[in-house]
Amino acid sequence: MNARNSCRVAALLCSTLFAVPQLGAQSVNYHVVKTLSVGGEGGWDYLTADGPGGRLYVSRGSHVMVIDMASTQVVGDIPNTNGVHGIAIATEFNRGFISDGGDTTATIFDLKTLQTIAKVHVTGAGPDAILYDPFTKRAFTMNHSGGSATAIDAATGRVVGTSDIGGILETGQSDDAGTIYVNVESKNEIAAFDASTMTVKAHWALTGCEGPSGLAIDREHGRLFASCGESHTMDVMDYHTGQIVATVPICVGTDAAGFDPGLQLAFASCGDGTITAVHEDSPDKFTVVQTITTERGARTMAVDEKSHKLYTVTAQFGPPPAPVPGQTRRQRPPMIPGSFHVLVIDR
Repeated sequence: MNARNSCRVAALLCSTLFAVPQLGAQSVNYHVVKTLSVGGEGGWDYLTADGPGGRLYVSRGSHVMVIDMASTQVVGDIPNTNGVHGIAIATEFNRGFISDGGDTTATIFDLKTLQTIAKVHVTGAGPDAILYDPFTKRAFTMNHSGGSATAIDAATGRVVGTSDIGGILETGQSDDAGTIYVNVESKNEIAAFDASTMTVKAHWALTGCEGPSGLAIDREHGRLFASCGESHTMDVMDYHTGQIVATVPICVGTDAAGFDPGLQLAFASCGDGTITAVHEDSPDKFTVVQTITTERGARTMAVDEKSHKLYTVTAQFGPPPAPVPGQTRRQRPPMIPGSFHVLVIDR
């Protein structure tokens, strides 16, 4: 190959490489591809997509529904999880962990049989989000009203530590390198604590955010994505420094965030019936690339990094209850029995 052709090839390769993020951002076309009518009793909170295991775990108030993502069939149910919020998967121990907010416990279950192994009392009130950290081999509950995080040894099921953070806690994430991050909803901040010692390392302000609930992580580039329900924004934070590198507008009524590292897309799911997709053009530049139509009430979400599909859930609702004298908080409308369903979203 002569020098001129070599230069042309090199230039073409460079232009192609630099165009990849832009093409990825422009080609987003997510939409609902399937609706799974699964019925069942109870409301819902977090969903967890276990890509390697091929299962979707759906919290339902007092039990957890288990759906095979390939067949889209319900394959099991985990009962007696009072006030369940979240599900974490520890594949290396063949164990799952469920936060039971109504009992101040965590349920440990067998991933293969779905049978309950143990119930563990956590060290703070209202366990909400839960995660598994492969670095310390621990599961962590984020105790919503208790203002703390509880560490559970995944192998033994024993409580091994508490981190006293303070405030109303929402979603947590691990960097898989020794640090856990959690939204402090009442203070509009992210707290960071050491996953081994449970020592709080930092409290960082979310400057463009009010009411952080969802939290997602990009471990390759050191970024956190906090979706904020009151300000309808997403703050992107450098988790090495605590600096906000971007704030982008999102949908209304968010309760979950997710990140797909293969596509460099962050998502915020909202009760207004949409999901906002944000492309990471670079670690400091983020662009809203799609508002995905779902259904009203579909405020939580799971991202399957293996298939790049999104999952969300909702139901049909009756008329809202009449206002109660003296109460300022609006009551939710009742769910129509048997109307609960899962939305599968793909490109």
